[in-house]
Amino acid sequence: MTSELYKACNQCSRKCGVNRLTGKKGICGESDQVRIATACLHFGEEPLITVHGGSGTIFLTGCTLKCAFCQNYQISQDGMGREVSSEEFTEICLKLQESGAENINLVTGSHAIPRLSEYIPAAQKAGCKIPFCWNSSAYESVEMLELLKPYVKIWLPDLKTLNSELSASLFSARDYPETAIKAISWMLNNFPLKIEEIPAAKDYTDSNGEDWKKGEIKEKMFQGVIIRHLFMPGKFQETADVLEWLKNNADGKACLSLMNQYTPVPFEEEEKKLQGRKKALSSIENRLVNKEEDADLQDLMEAYDFDWLFYQELSDDTSWLPDFTRIQPFSNKLAKPVWHWSKGFIN
Repeated sequence: MTSELYKACNQCSRKCGVNRLTGKKGICGESDQVRIATACLHFGEEPLITVHGGSGTIFLTGCTLKCAFCQNYQISQDGMGREVSSEEFTEICLKLQESGAENINLVTGSHAIPRLSEYIPAAQKAGCKIPFCWNSSAYESVEMLELLKPYVKIWLPDLKTLNSELSASLFSARDYPETAIKAISWMLNNFPLKIEEIPAAKDYTDSNGEDWKKGEIKEKMFQGVIIRHLFMPGKFQETADVLEWLKNNADGKACLSLMNQYTPVPFEEEEKKLQGRKKALSSIENRLVNKEEDADLQDLMEAYDFDWLFYQELSDDTSWLPDFTRIQPFSNKLAKPVWHWSKGFIN
């Protein structure tokens, strides 16, 4: 029984030993139940998973990692969201599929793997045919990932840093680098790339304002790994080290996504939490990425010449930062809400 894995919980590397079956919460902030904050068609993910219809993104409450800069802190760290049964989870997946989602994209579910290893096949049995994506920090054990292996085909892990001192400061997880490398290596070894060309089912305008005609082709990932890395301002060497590892270990095996969207978050929390964040964030330069850094990153990418690499244009627009208190946590351009923790399904 997967529920036994919540007793003296050792699912993630923190191994907090809490009996989450009793309702007590682990360091992840959660008991043994699955809680969700929102579900939407998301058009801001990588092109291979957004494709024509958007990624059917489900944001889970709680997280095994404690990123001081987390843009989703309301749900990952402050507990916003509500419990859903396997039946309601299935309904959410089917509604996303009906709405045109290209996949079901599960965000920060590492602490809920035993339950999700039951919820996902139930949704598939009920008629959810689109691929499931696992979108995580990669701070999770291979043993837990094995539970998802039969059901998840697309993997979207972060590789945040290979610097244990930085991960200790920013995530309170000195072992993050070694844990993430083990998890990502497992994904690479088990899920080779499967990408196909898919025609648009109808005329539409995408989130970038580009018009697409029925039958026009985009590439879609059906299986494989997209490894994400967020450049942190003032930490060029850390990103260079990550790209070196990716070139040696993932090039040709995975798609890479280098993000320059680091944005200071206007946290709304009690003073004690804010002071803790301020101390952690002192290990980086808590600001937007500048033009000089962006140019250096582009030079670095060109030098490595990866087979598959996504990189976004530099922008100082911060309107994309989510607010999960709203029925529409994102901009209307970026997402179309389908379900929200405060309301349920959205007509």
